[in-house]
Amino acid sequence: MPGRHRRRSVLAAMAAAPLAGALGACSGGADDAPSGSSRTGTGKKPVRVTFWSALRGSQEVVDAFNRTHDRIQVDFQQIPSGGQGGYAKLSNAARAGNAPDVATIEYPQVPGFAIDGVARDITDLVDDRLRAKLLPQAFALTTFQGRVFSVPLDVEPMVMHYRADLFDGYGLQVPRTWDEFADLARVVRRKAPERRLVLFPTDGATQFAAYSWQAGAQWFDTRDGAWNVSLADAPTRRVAAYWQNLIDRDDVFMNAVESRQSDAQIGNGLVLTRLSGAWDAGAQMNARPGQKGQWRIAPLPQWDTARPAVGTHGGSTFAVTKDSRDPEAAMEFIAWQVSHPDALRARLSSGTSSQYPAASALVAVGRDAFDRSYYGGQDIYTLFEQEAEKIRDGWVWGPRMTATGRVMQDSFARVSAGRGTIADSMRAAQDGTMPDLKALGLSTTQHST
Repeated sequence: MPGRHRRRSVLAAMAAAPLAGALGACSGGADDAPSGSSRTGTGKKPVRVTFWSALRGSQEVVDAFNRTHDRIQVDFQQIPSGGQGGYAKLSNAARAGNAPDVATIEYPQVPGFAIDGVARDITDLVDDRLRAKLLPQAFALTTFQGRVFSVPLDVEPMVMHYRADLFDGYGLQVPRTWDEFADLARVVRRKAPERRLVLFPTDGATQFAAYSWQAGAQWFDTRDGAWNVSLADAPTRRVAAYWQNLIDRDDVFMNAVESRQSDAQIGNGLVLTRLSGAWDAGAQMNARPGQKGQWRIAPLPQWDTARPAVGTHGGSTFAVTKDSRDPEAAMEFIAWQVSHPDALRARLSSGTSSQYPAASALVAVGRDAFDRSYYGGQDIYTLFEQEAEKIRDGWVWGPRMTATGRVMQDSFARVSAGRGTIADSMRAAQDGTMPDLKALGLSTTQHST
């Protein structure tokens, strides 16, 4: 069966029957609107584009777009975040044939929605002008074998947020390397037994991915027409051993970051650093206004300062779904969202945010809109800009990262209870990933080193 054979290859799995039909809409195929209905540029009533997102500020963005556009009008629906049911809602809508025109998808979930035929292949809709505006490392995370499945909104290099007041009080220096970070963790516990330098989050699969990404890991790649899986490669084992050593020495806290326990640790000054994406600066301002002036941000510690690199933690993209009746109009709305200054201003107007835009020209907009006083006047956007240039090329998210992350985090929780190691967690995550990929009919290889 030709369609089945195509599905087993990497790209064909993303461009099989569901997408093939959808792509016809871009070129006047079977999905065209009925005769007489409004279409972009016909001069008739505006094209209606539906948009689902969990991102804060999306309503303000839509309002700004609708005020300045006549041919296209957007109908917005706020949905829960992906982990709180938003992705399930999108998948169910796609199965029923009534997905929105545009949906927000975080980077780790893009391959899965492409394979499932929910996210449309938009390669031919993304022009060179839009590509030139966006950071190449961000676009690479939504592109598979030369085919584009979503457009980046923001890209979030991992950085180190730290309590400057406590660093000063204890006479601590900001660590430049992971060796210095480990030494500092020991010093903090000795000077302040109730405090720790950092939390290793048991629910932090994406954070651990960023650590491994920085170290040179390649959990997934799509060479030779297959999904090649290696969640326990040498760089990952190095990272796992590093954190296991800190855990064994009791030099770090180990619990869920999305928890009251973590909130208390940060709120009471028990944790001196937070390792997370650039977006977290704004989240910290919202969550803990009383800590104004106490925090600063520094580059993430490096394994090799001569060859600096970082991974990303967080960030969202916009996909045109297979059900879109007017993908060209949907893409026009997306392009405006990710690249127009008014779009970012509208999003930031909804409240405090430190989103780092994938469009380099918008960095100045974010810088101007951000209230620096929380971080003691620090120009954090200039720091983010420098760190974004260090994002290591070549990282590929896997086809079922939600399931992969769940297995990983379940194992991390067992490690926190003294059962197993971080390295065991990565092997368990790989073992738990393979059946899902095979169930999709994907060609796979598995590398254990």
